[in-house]
Amino acid sequence: MNRFLYFAAFAYIALCGAIVARKIVSSSGTEIPPVETNAPVPPPGPAYATTSGAQWFAAMKPFCNQVEVDVRERYSPPPSTSEGAGYAAACFALAGKIDHARQIIEGIPPAERAGAANVLFSVAHPVADAGDDRASGPMMELVLEYWPNNYMALYHAGMSEYSLGQRMLAEKHLQAFLQMYTVADYFHENAEKALKTIDSERSSAPDSKPRQVERESPARP
Repeated sequence: MNRFLYFAAFAYIALCGAIVARKIVSSSGTEIPPVETNAPVPPPGPAYATTSGAQWFAAMKPFCNQVEVDVRERYSPPPSTSEGAGYAAACFALAGKIDHARQIIEGIPPAERAGAANVLFSVAHPVADAGDDRASGPMMELVLEYWPNNYMALYHAGMSEYSLGQRMLAEKHLQAFLQMYTVADYFHENAEKALKTIDSERSSAPDSKPRQVERESPARP
């Protein structure tokens, strides 16, 4: 019984409070706006912030090898910019997939390809300075396809080809380098030495033309 009386008293007090509050609102002339239950919900923000090509490459570089590069690039594509294309091409070039790297650069507008080649060169240059001829040579040759007057790419491509025994390509690139780069320093001296060695090897090589053997005319009966 006591519980019932307590509940009734509590309900009465709550009802009185509601009546008083309504009178106060109505007397002030302020209307309480209804709550909109069907208000449009704003779309969610992007799952991740857009990264630059350099940031993408920094995260991607450990996977720039023949085994992982294809799957990883599909899982985490580069930014759709010339910078992103340059870093993507560099990643595939480091993995030894030069044809795929070329396809990436060819996939952007022609006016942006030199910029992508510049990014590729910035990645290939430290590799060349470290003495990795097998990796840097093809990368520098790819750079030259889109930036033919890059004299340091000419030098590194030529020296790489020289060390790998590709004498004709080395001679072509080193001669072009010396025409552009006239400073008498380490690079100029190395290029001259390599060209002199190539010329010396050519001079000392035996005649490669096959000898013509004179055939004896058959004896007449």
